Amino acid sequence: MLQTLFHIPRTVAGLPVFGFGWLLMLWAIGSLALLGWLVRRQGWNAETKSHLPLLGTIGLVIAFVLPNVCDEYGLPIRGYGTMLLLGVISGVWLATYRARRLGLDPEIIISLAFWLFLAGIVGARLFYIIEYWSDYQRPTAWETFKEVINFTKGGLVVFGSAIGAGLALIVFVRKYRLPGLALADLIAPSLMLGQALGRVGCFLNGCCYGGVCDLPWKVQFPFDSPPYVEQVREHRLYLHGLELDYSHPDSPPVIAAVEPDSPAAEAGLEPGQRIVKIKNLRKGTSVAPPTTDEAFRALLKIDGAGARFDVVTAGDPAPKRVTLATPELSLPVHPAQLYSAVDALLLCLFLLAYYPYRRRDGEVFALLATIHPIARFLQEIIRVDEKAVFHTELSISQNLSLLMLAGAIGLWIYLLSRPRGLVWPRPAAPACQALAA
Repeated sequence: MLQTLFHIPRTVAGLPVFGFGWLLMLWAIGSLALLGWLVRRQGWNAETKSHLPLLGTIGLVIAFVLPNVCDEYGLPIRGYGTMLLLGVISGVWLATYRARRLGLDPEIIISLAFWLFLAGIVGARLFYIIEYWSDYQRPTAWETFKEVINFTKGGLVVFGSAIGAGLALIVFVRKYRLPGLALADLIAPSLMLGQALGRVGCFLNGCCYGGVCDLPWKVQFPFDSPPYVEQVREHRLYLHGLELDYSHPDSPPVIAAVEPDSPAAEAGLEPGQRIVKIKNLRKGTSVAPPTTDEAFRALLKIDGAGARFDVVTAGDPAPKRVTLATPELSLPVHPAQLYSAVDALLLCLFLLAYYPYRRRDGEVFALLATIHPIARFLQEIIRVDEKAVFHTELSISQNLSLLMLAGAIGLWIYLLSRPRGLVWPRPAAPACQALAA
């Protein structure tokens, strides 16, 4: 796990990097250069204008969003966000390479990538936030908003991305009057390549984790990682030697249990005591948590061997000092993220191998829509980060997998009812100049 790769400093040469600073200035210059090149190449047409929303959106993100996701060291470059970006770049490269081999204008793929990326990110983020809304609620609306938009730390759902990107694909195809099924076949392997790299990002972030296991390839995640936090909430682990009643997060923080022979026990903390103050001695911060949830968050900000904190309990004004002895790790779990990455890569290779043998447009995409939900359904048996929903014993991803599989069956029925034939046979002559018109 490597959530943060490095930090970009807040200021360079006395000027801010984010907000109204260096990065926005460079983005403005690059955007004007791109628009100038497009105008010179193809004129001020619909294709040139279609870049304006994306360029403007990124400019607004640089000006107003990035300054608010910086921490005390600058802008953190997350492992998850980096792998997500590499997945997008790799997927676009693969699709444009294959488009050229078919005699198609690669500008089609590049323009489509802008549409799919934005719609996919928005859909994936909205899906995740709706599913885990309680995890994003903070004391103020502004703090909640910052948590919602900080997707580089993880928090994207593949099915939400598929819904958003699917809607964008439909609009794109109708707007430029392109063969939708043929285009879906072309980009299907790229989607799986992007997902394979994205799942590596999940592993670096610690999200999308599996259940406890004792296999030789088991992995342990560090303190404050999603698996660690979930195991603490499920009373599988102590948090700094303490166990709170997490079933009532809005109730006053009361110690439910203390780990025997732990630093917390040696400090004199006992079950039944109500926590009224937690002081982080390393950071010099003090919190008087009114609820169990806030006490839990305060304890999660204390980590590392040798870290010290004071706990004041009701009826005893003398602080009890706890010194952490060793780094805390999660219980060993399945590296479910890597299982998913291997699965997506194998499906990408299979779709590439099948593509020359397709008999009708849409068959490659139908294969993806058939195999992927089956694999995802089975992977959810190993994963434990999603709970059962809709009064079933299935997670939300398993429910959606069944819906996607039903849609794939309908797509196969439709495809097999059509005569054989391809819009873009191989080899193909240059075609699809709709975007350049």
